[in-house]
Amino acid sequence: MASNKEIEIKFRVADLRSLGRKLRAARFRLVTKRTHEMNTLYDLPGEVLRRRKELLRIRQYGSEWTLTHKSKGNIGRHNARTEVETNVTDGKKMDLILRGLGYSPSFRYEKFRAEWTDGKGQVVVDETPIGNFCEIEGAPRWIDATAKKLAVSEAEYITKNYASLFAQWKEETNSRAEEMTFNAVHRPN
Repeated sequence: MASNKEIEIKFRVADLRSLGRKLRAARFRLVTKRTHEMNTLYDLPGEVLRRRKELLRIRQYGSEWTLTHKSKGNIGRHNARTEVETNVTDGKKMDLILRGLGYSPSFRYEKFRAEWTDGKGQVVVDETPIGNFCEIEGAPRWIDATAKKLAVSEAEYITKNYASLFAQWKEETNSRAEEMTFNAVHRPN
């Protein structure tokens, strides 16, 4: 079974245009234009995966579907964990398979994502219902060097996943939204 280590940080983005200028100045090139992405996390009854700090996800990114499993990782300055993913031809049928195995959707989140690279790592820019974020993914030294090029300090690093960021946002805003989708978050309470 092929797997790889995902090492990343996130940071909040106040100005998307300014970030785009910084990425171009740092010789990054846009590899995927702003594309809609919908993610559904699955779990077993009793939140078995969540308690083990694991994630099982079906992602629809544009017209492509991906099934991903992330295992518990190490969180220090960077978030590092094992990630195994594969393309899926039909995400709706994959949903039925997971449900047939006893999994059910536990959380949905969406965003618009653009992907950049310098050939050594990846920078993604996410426009989410709770704000804009950037992820820098690659080797730890490369992450830190890239953050520095983008004028991001270590104090700004975020190692939480989107489900945790959404829970924090809900607490701060007293929102009753149950999922991190544009319709749920922007619906009047």
